[in-house]
Amino acid sequence: QVQLVESGGGLVQAGGSLRLSCAASGRTFSSYGMGWFRQAPGKEREFVATISASAGSTYYADSVKGRFTISRANANNTVYLQMNSLKPEDTAVYYCGASRIAGISPYRYQYAYWGQGTQVTVSS
Repeated sequence: QVQLVESGGGLVQAGGSLRLSCAASGRTFSSYGMGWFRQAPGKEREFVATISASAGSTYYADSVKGRFTISRANANNTVYLQMNSLKPEDTAVYYCGASRIAGISPYRYQYAYWGQGTQVTVSS
C-alpha cells in the first residue's frame, strides 16, 4: 500500500508561481514512476507531468511544457511540481499518482495510487 499526500496549492495571480509537493510512504518510493494529473470542474482528470523512478526521464502535457517542471527526491520520498507562468486555465485540483511501472506514463490506468488532491486557483 502507498499513501500520497499533496501540499502547496493555493490562490495565485496569473503569471505567478507555485510549487506542489507530494509526500509518499508505504512502499519503496524509488522503485516506481510518479505523475501529476489535474481535474477542473466538470472535466475529466488529465495528465500534467510524469517522472521515472530514477528521475532519468520526464514527460509533459503540451499545455504545460516549458512552464512546469517535475522533479523528485528519492531520499525523502517526495515528488515536486514547480509551476511557473501560471494561467487561469491551470485552475484545477492537482493529484499526484504512483505508477505500476518504473518508467514514465501519461496514462491514468497505469497509476495504482492517488493522493487526495490540492486545489490550485489562478486568478486573471
